[in-house]
Amino acid sequence: MLVSRILKDKGDLVFTVTPNETIAGAAALLHSRCVGSMVVVDEGGSVVGILSERDLVRAVAEMGADSMSRLVVDWMNRDVVFATPAETVHALLARVTDRRTRHLPVLKDGRLVGIVSIGDLVKSKIAETEAEAEGLKAYISAA
Repeated sequence: MLVSRILKDKGDLVFTVTPNETIAGAAALLHSRCVGSMVVVDEGGSVVGILSERDLVRAVAEMGADSMSRLVVDWMNRDVVFATPAETVHALLARVTDRRTRHLPVLKDGRLVGIVSIGDLVKSKIAETEAEAEGLKAYISAA
């Protein structure tokens, strides 16, 4: 299965935040949107980082309550791991495992077109495996 199919099924909505938002503001956005990360984009819409719940925990662990007034740019991950719509779920599962990340912004021609999480990838892989199993059962039953 391709990333483009996952985005077709789940939609292409991506929540973003600017580098100059406060950590408190970003935490409130993550909470209100019920998401685990937000893509950080500059004024031109270019991806400059990603901020996850893990980054918020790190900020609080290192600075306590003072971290809430700091900016997203101070805590975001600048080493963003991307995906493209033409990539396979199998390839991305390997990438998220190797890079120890849980969210992959999807770029097409340098433009942000969606985001996939490790949960999206696992759900897709399970559905694919179940479909293969049903196909094998039908084949065996017909034989």
